[in-house]
Order: sequence, then structure tokens, then C-alpha cells
Amino acid sequence: MSLAPRNSLPDCAAFVLAGGQSSRMGSDKAILSLAGQPLVVHALRILHAAGFSASIAGARSPLAAFAPVIEDAHAGPLDGICAALASCSTAQALFLSVDLPLFPSAGLVYLLQQASLCGAAATMFSMNGFVQTFPAVLDHGLLPTLRARLSAGPGGCLTAFRAGAEVLGRPLCILPVEYLVQAGHFAEPHVLPPFLWFLNINTPDDRDTARGLLTQAGRVS
Repeated sequence: MSLAPRNSLPDCAAFVLAGGQSSRMGSDKAILSLAGQPLVVHALRILHAAGFSASIAGARSPLAAFAPVIEDAHAGPLDGICAALASCSTAQALFLSVDLPLFPSAGLVYLLQQASLCGAAATMFSMNGFVQTFPAVLDHGLLPTLRARLSAGPGGCLTAFRAGAEVLGRPLCILPVEYLVQAGHFAEPHVLPPFLWFLNINTPDDRDTARGLLTQAGRVS
């Protein structure tokens, strides 16, 4: 699948979600170097290749040199999502977490196209039957419920998305990525199998694995 021209895609804000605690890594993942570049740069490049001019939500380090930063209270990913939704006027927002450097841009384009077609409250992928919380396209109407869940205390993003969808009376759209790839709906141009697209960089070992895969795919030297 070739990437659609940006002006042919639905109007949608795009954000790198950088608000995790990075507890297993021991330092802020957004500025962690992978193949000579911070992870936040890899995430921005993926979004830019899909045609998006992205901002950064939930930054825990000074990241304004890379892209506009949406400030939040550093209360985790859901806080960053709420701040990002509050900052934009588009009907939808696309979120890519900062720790997914192997995800293909074509997948983001497909996700947004399907989100617009199905009218879901939240649109995400699944892999081997497990819902992958990010990347996600969220309807702006989720914001009040997400804020309420954030105020209620710690909780996962997916649980909050489900609660918001119930309030809106609209479904979640979950797309099985392995079947979509098999059917030729979109493909990763550098031959990494789909299950690797969702490799989260949570530990130094994960970073080493990702660097080897990027090299194998010809995306770094």
C-alpha cells in the first residue's frame, strides 16, 4: 500500500505520546538513544512519513526542540491524552506511543482511514487476539470520560477508552493486523513481520533488539 496524500486523509491531529513512567528503563524513554537518535525522533519520523505534522503529549523531559509540546501534569499516558485532546479542535486524534520505533507509517494511514469509515469511539489494532492500545485514533468526544477516569485515580488507557465508548454509545473498532497484512491492505516496506511492529522499548534489552531489527530492515546502518 502506498501512503495516501495527506490532503486525502480525514482531518486529524497527531501526537507522540511520551507520558509513561519508564520505570523498567530507569530513565525517560523519549530521550533514550536508539541507532543514534532519541526515541522521540523515531516516533516523529513515523508520523511525518504518514503525512502528519505531530506534537508531543505528556513530555517528561524538555522536548520542544523536536516538536511542539503539549504540557500536562505528568500523571501518566492518560493525562497526556487528555491534554492533547483538549489542545486540538479536530474530530479525531491519532496517538503513537514513543516506544514503538518499528511501527510502519502505512499502518497509521490505514488506521485513520478505518476510524473514519467505522465511526468508532476508538480505533486500534490487535495482534494474535490481543488488543494493542497504541497506536490509536480517538474521537474527541471521549475527552469528558477520559478526564473523569483520570481524576478517579490510576487506571489503564484501554479501560478508559472502553468506558468512554460506552458513554458515547459507540463501538471500539479493533483491527486484526496480521489478517490485514495477509490480505494485502498494507505492508511494512522493510519486511519486518507484523508481530515485531508492536515491540515496546521498555528495557535496555528491548533497545538492543530494536536496533538489530532496524539494521536488518535497512532503516539504519
